[in-house]
Amino acid sequence: MNSWLSQHGYALARALKQLTAAPVTSLLSIIVFSIVLSLPAGIFILLENLREISGQAAETQQMTIMLDTSAAQSDIELINAQLEKIPTIEGFQFISREIALQELKQESGMAEVMHNLGENPLPDAFVINLGHMPANELEKIQTAVQTWPKVAHVLVDTDWARKLDAMLDVGKLVVIMLASLFGAALIIVMFNTIRLQILTRRDEIELSRLIGATDSYIRRPFLYFGALQGIAGAALAWLLLYFAISKLNEALSELARLYATTFTLNHLSWQDSLILLLFSGALGWVGARWSVARHLAQIDRESSIS
Repeated sequence: MNSWLSQHGYALARALKQLTAAPVTSLLSIIVFSIVLSLPAGIFILLENLREISGQAAETQQMTIMLDTSAAQSDIELINAQLEKIPTIEGFQFISREIALQELKQESGMAEVMHNLGENPLPDAFVINLGHMPANELEKIQTAVQTWPKVAHVLVDTDWARKLDAMLDVGKLVVIMLASLFGAALIIVMFNTIRLQILTRRDEIELSRLIGATDSYIRRPFLYFGALQGIAGAALAWLLLYFAISKLNEALSELARLYATTFTLNHLSWQDSLILLLFSGALGWVGARWSVARHLAQIDRESSIS
């Protein structure tokens, strides 16, 4: 066990030495990793924030039944009785046209304009709390209510959230496709980086083999080098996204203030941050392993020929 740990410790130290031996080249490679990772990670952050908004809206689903202006008290009582028979709704509230008018005057500051209208143009309405209701059940209730007498309009306030959720599923697929495409590109970048290192250290590798070094011993520092570059690139991408989100939140806070609301973008959770680091480290490791395996095999073929 101690021997295994010492071997990996030595390989890690060699990889760190390789990183610091050519700081400019290593930094450029890390920057490439960070830029390529920032795009899919940034889109993922945007989708997660939008999903949170749609999820909050879906948890407070509401349906508004707007009655015809000619609806009488008996019509209102009939609709009230029918709503009480629906077990799947969490509750409902009747808002008379008079109360709606008073609320409109208070909220919009249009008391004088509404007073000059003479006649109240607002209808009576029922506001129904649906909770987290399945889409098919919601559509069933909406269709049934629309056929009731004296019902003019039925509005579902969270239709936009359901449509947004469907769009987010498409966006998630796009992120997966981009991550796969860019991941392949990063593997190729790491393959080429390790190839150049192997070419410059070929004599050292051949000498190590002559004195009994195994392929695992030779390969291990390159694998650590690839993984470390990948992790460093992910860390830099995380920082770039952090500063980008901070700047966006500053702009959004001013915009939200104008609309008398609050909204901030959230960064990656610690779980997603860990996944980003591991994913990038794995890409660097795969690229390094591919390159080392191919070029060690090439050295073996050339040695056997000579």
